[in-house]
Amino acid sequence: MTTAPVARIALVGDRSPHVKSHTRIPLLLDALASRDGLVLDAYWIPTADAEAEAAAGTLARFDAVWVLPGSPYASEGGALAAIRVAREEGIPFLGTCGGFQHTLLEYARTVCGLADAAHAENDPDAADLLIAPLACSLVGHQGLVRAEPGSLAESALGAERSMEHYHCNYGPAPRHLPALAAHGLRLSGHDEDGQVRIVELPGHPFFLATLFQPELHGDGTQPHPIVRALAAAAVAHAARTPVSAVAE
Repeated sequence: MTTAPVARIALVGDRSPHVKSHTRIPLLLDALASRDGLVLDAYWIPTADAEAEAAAGTLARFDAVWVLPGSPYASEGGALAAIRVAREEGIPFLGTCGGFQHTLLEYARTVCGLADAAHAENDPDAADLLIAPLACSLVGHQGLVRAEPGSLAESALGAERSMEHYHCNYGPAPRHLPALAAHGLRLSGHDEDGQVRIVELPGHPFFLATLFQPELHGDGTQPHPIVRALAAAAVAHAARTPVSAVAE
């Protein structure tokens, strides 16, 4: 019987016992291994270190990158660098909550040329806010999300509709969303009011970001389908990556 390879995943975020999504990670890793046979060797990378890790090529040697909640990050630049490496190097990627927000920011600045696009949590007085305060806070909120037919989001969720958990005060302002879409980012999931809640990058092996937090699904013993999909993509990446490419 062939054994699936162990996949190395970079967990980019400023780890804290006070962030519930962070405390869920060990449970999720155990459940992925025991329930699904998807074994992830996880390395936490603080955002303050991520920019240097990206420049050194270290991040490019992982089988997946997950930019976790917990913003404001210690380093906005570090979070953006991690996202860019995963996007450009074809590394399976997931961004959740703050990771979703910074995914849009990285794409707007790097791909769309919107150099002044800003995040209100980091730069509240910026003239060009791409990520702005939500009209109604989503902290502790649950809501229905609809995935676009034929999208990676729908495939990962295993359904067109899903009830999801949020813990955020910021989301995308509508102004630049058409530019993001025109430059290739698919706005593939929306809430009941039509607000963007999932984005993905067609042509990439696995590149998905959600404003909701799939790591808060259930009690952590049954990973959310999106978390399972990321793990499967990471294992598939490890299976086709030569050992020499990941040697330290």
